[in-house]
Amino acid sequence: VRLTDVPVTLMLNKPAGYVTTMSDPHARRTVAELVPTDRFPGLFPIGRLDQDTTGLLLFSTDGELGNRLLHPRHHVEKTYEALVEGVPREDALEALRCGIQLEDGMTAPARVSLVPSCAGDPKGSARLELAIHEGRKRQVRRMCEAVGHPVVALHREQFGPLTLDGLEPGAWRLLDAAELAALGEAAGLGASC
Repeated sequence: VRLTDVPVTLMLNKPAGYVTTMSDPHARRTVAELVPTDRFPGLFPIGRLDQDTTGLLLFSTDGELGNRLLHPRHHVEKTYEALVEGVPREDALEALRCGIQLEDGMTAPARVSLVPSCAGDPKGSARLELAIHEGRKRQVRRMCEAVGHPVVALHREQFGPLTLDGLEPGAWRLLDAAELAALGEAAGLGASC
């Protein structure tokens, strides 16, 4: 059995400035430049992070796992930290928790809370932790905009049971057996993954 015959799943700590595609007709930098596509042919990103969003991005050669992780039926949560303009009041946070009407329909409720600011954050800004299980295009950015708090910076810190856990920006690593099992469980594949 060749190494490439066994499905491979890895995580990347995506830096800003890369588009989530394996090739780009506009010659922009892509996430394909950051992962070992030569070692693992068929590697594809599971979902996407927009060009300016940083953080945890999964890649796999396992199509079934990728499809299940992205399907809303499995409610696999993705957790983000958003630096937003202004400090949201409780009514704005409650709106996010209830679901937001966007041009493509109502979002599912999000888990959301204010988190401590970091040194160097712009004056008059706040940090939110948001957890969603849908994956609409630019969803977190659009939700925050809808409640009057545009996103300044966005970082995905968790995908299902996985966190970056010290992985440097631009670095990747293969998932271990325990992480793969937890991810399979989250995707409804049971412990057989």
